[in-house]
Amino acid sequence: EEELADVLDESCSQEEDEDSDSDASSVAGVSSSGSVALVSRNCIECKAQPAEVQEKVLKPALVCSLFPNVPPTIYFSTRDERVEKLPWEQRKLLRWKMCTVTPNIVKQTVGRSHFRVSKESNDWLGCWGHHMKSPSFRAIREHQKLNHFPGSFQIGRKDRLWRNLLKMQARCGKKEFNFFPQSFILPQDIKLLRKAWEEGASRQKWIVKPPASARGIGIQVIHKWSQLPKRRPLLVQRYLHKPYLIGGKKFDLRIYVYVTCYDPLRVYLFKDGLVRFASCKYSSSMKSLSNKFVHLTNYSVNKKNMEYKSNSDETACQGHKWALKALWNYLTQKGVNSEAIWEKIKDIVIKTIIASEPYVNSLVKTYVRRPYCCHELFGFDIMLDENLKPWILEVNISPSLHSNSPLDVSIKGQMIRDLLNLAGFVLPSTDSMASKPQMRSGSTCSLDSALKEKPKPASEHFIAEKMKKAYYLTQKIPDQDFYSSVLDILTPDDVRILVETEDEYSRRGQFERVFPTHISMRYLRFFEQPRYFNILVTQWELKYYLNKHKGLELLKNWCVKGYHTGAGMDLAQTWSLPKSFFLQKSSIQSNGFSKLELGRLG
Repeated sequence: EEELADVLDESCSQEEDEDSDSDASSVAGVSSSGSVALVSRNCIECKAQPAEVQEKVLKPALVCSLFPNVPPTIYFSTRDERVEKLPWEQRKLLRWKMCTVTPNIVKQTVGRSHFRVSKESNDWLGCWGHHMKSPSFRAIREHQKLNHFPGSFQIGRKDRLWRNLLKMQARCGKKEFNFFPQSFILPQDIKLLRKAWEEGASRQKWIVKPPASARGIGIQVIHKWSQLPKRRPLLVQRYLHKPYLIGGKKFDLRIYVYVTCYDPLRVYLFKDGLVRFASCKYSSSMKSLSNKFVHLTNYSVNKKNMEYKSNSDETACQGHKWALKALWNYLTQKGVNSEAIWEKIKDIVIKTIIASEPYVNSLVKTYVRRPYCCHELFGFDIMLDENLKPWILEVNISPSLHSNSPLDVSIKGQMIRDLLNLAGFVLPSTDSMASKPQMRSGSTCSLDSALKEKPKPASEHFIAEKMKKAYYLTQKIPDQDFYSSVLDILTPDDVRILVETEDEYSRRGQFERVFPTHISMRYLRFFEQPRYFNILVTQWELKYYLNKHKGLELLKNWCVKGYHTGAGMDLAQTWSLPKSFFLQKSSIQSNGFSKLELGRLG
């Protein structure tokens, strides 16, 4: 965390800058109208002729909510669409803070929705930038969104990822957490590594990685103790020496994972991704270990090989980079159940995100004004072994979005467009742009500027919400019958969370939501501490996943009556404690809750 930027302004420029890691594939500037204007040097995104512009499908600038009395979200389009312009009073609020690391594909997407580059440091709505030190998240205002959560480096740094997965394995068992290779973090684990090394076979291989590097920098495969670098810190892992091969080459999968909220946890997987091949045929020979083109799959490494072959066709199984969907088609033709592999990958993703959950939630509640302010795209690197079992290699908190081929443009362009729609950017009120709102400690994901300052509820409602959360978090051995009663009477907080969850799901595009789903109850035991809203949304999914329409109609009725704002609630409908709760006061104390702590639960 010490390597992160102190504040957003240090990592962002007031004007657009070329993507720092790009291959100078495009330049960006500001047009006379202030919109983001882009010129592609490699002509990846073809220049449309005026006649062709007329043929583009016109899309409204705002996406209406599924529910009454809930504000719309800003629409982000594909390249074959054009977005209508909002009236100037609203359009002038569309400001994006450009950073040196903002990918061109993000610039293009926000430009199509008429965002302008922010010339002030504090009047922007969105930013795609560097990660920051946790206290710096305090500077993000209630109407702004940054593409990171504080603490996400707990899985984004290689050493933290393995430390947290090992912790989960110790707590929940190897049977549930057996998807990562044996790992050691040096210098702390040097004695454990030496013991494992001596107990291993004579021809064992280990892979050595710097804990905070990317693009294959500093990675090497070794087979002798004397080859272990003296430089510290290091991550040393048992090498997966029997990978599944295609055309004699090893490969890995880049899976795009998007988290919109940590409480309740909402995780999405993009249905397409990238398959990255090593550019030389795989060999288990010790003599080949120094050849990175044999053992590493990173594009940034293999593109330097004269034999590297690009692939411009997202449907074709050719070259050294494929679309993920092309791989599934290839394996299906070979008689492989690719859907079963995908389900295992989803399981890995959910458990890995849960490993970061206690850290992120704690920091969000400490440093972030409201959960709306954060969202994050992760790049999960997965490898298949000879038995087609998926293994996690690493997680990237700033996955490459450089698009230097039509294949990249097609997959990453669609993904970013769907991600920004899923993020749910809301136009702020003029007052919220001008004022400096106070920090809020509430953990609810509010709906917009009209709803974010929740009116102070009647004391009965406030107490009911707190006590309901306490009731569902303090049971020693909860079962499904107990959890299902959480939906019997909903509080305003409950309705707000469910409305936000369903609205978000309706904007998912080609993303698939993997948590919560109707089978998510099995994952609740992996959380370090239970979260009330996770119980709520998983029970909602379990009850209504086969009849979405019925659930949506219920929420619409509540929104008509204003329940999601705390208004329109009849005291007779307020949740109250079952009599059994008062018989279980001793169980509350045995779970470590004092009277004061009950008021802070949830």
